[in-house]
Amino acid sequence: MLAVKAKNWSESSHRFLKLCADSANVEACYTLGMIRFYCLQNRGSGASLMAKAAISSHASALYSLAVIQFNGSGGSKNDKDLRAGVALCARAAFLGHVDALRELGHCLQDGYGVKQNIAEGRRFLVQANARELAIVLAANPSAVVPRSWLTCNPLRHAAGGGCPLLSDFGCNVPAPEAHPANRFLSDWFSTRAAGVPGPGLRLCSHSGCGRPESRRHEFRRCSVCGAVNYCSRACQALDWKLRHKAECAPVERWADDDGENDDDILDVNGNGNDEEAMDQS
Repeated sequence: MLAVKAKNWSESSHRFLKLCADSANVEACYTLGMIRFYCLQNRGSGASLMAKAAISSHASALYSLAVIQFNGSGGSKNDKDLRAGVALCARAAFLGHVDALRELGHCLQDGYGVKQNIAEGRRFLVQANARELAIVLAANPSAVVPRSWLTCNPLRHAAGGGCPLLSDFGCNVPAPEAHPANRFLSDWFSTRAAGVPGPGLRLCSHSGCGRPESRRHEFRRCSVCGAVNYCSRACQALDWKLRHKAECAPVERWADDDGENDDDILDVNGNGNDEEAMDQS
């Protein structure tokens, strides 16, 4: 676990975490890799550390590398490698990573980086939801399952009471806890001026993520309101259930600060579960 807070980050903290990484601690490799890649903007070193953790089957590292491939992070839009992203996502999903399962499910449903297979995509989404519920129950083995978890209440998450992760099946569970590396990223950029990672750059709108853009318009945003943007389909789907579904309001016309609409948008489709879906542009 990462004990040091972003506001207390120092060279000695960096050295200690590097010593842990050099000692083949995969969690340290992943955490330092995330900090170097996103916070310190040392893309090559950060990606290498995450790759080192991924080789040891660290699921979060595999998924983070998938997000980098999907977005072409650290490079240009032409550096996106959707097939590589899907392959990394599939490996993380095999290890049971919930966000990877959700991401892979949406990729299969949309035909994004892989041949479209709606039924298989739906199966992965069900697995993601079921595994998330299992994690919550495992963390509270002696607890009595609240009745509210087993009944769908569309107003509950609007009031900040929880996240209907299994809303299709009438089940609500609390929001998942963010990984320490993601919490560090969120804290790191919240201490920066206006919470902005750089001129014209945006943070992923899912509060449990913390990833920043490495170039303008890297992340896609909601086509309805244009007010939120996400690094991945997994973050988009979770934030929609957690918060954005209650806040999203149509805007007749919206544009970037420079007056140009970008083509990297999130669209709202009629997929039957009232979730937003990533546009394939």
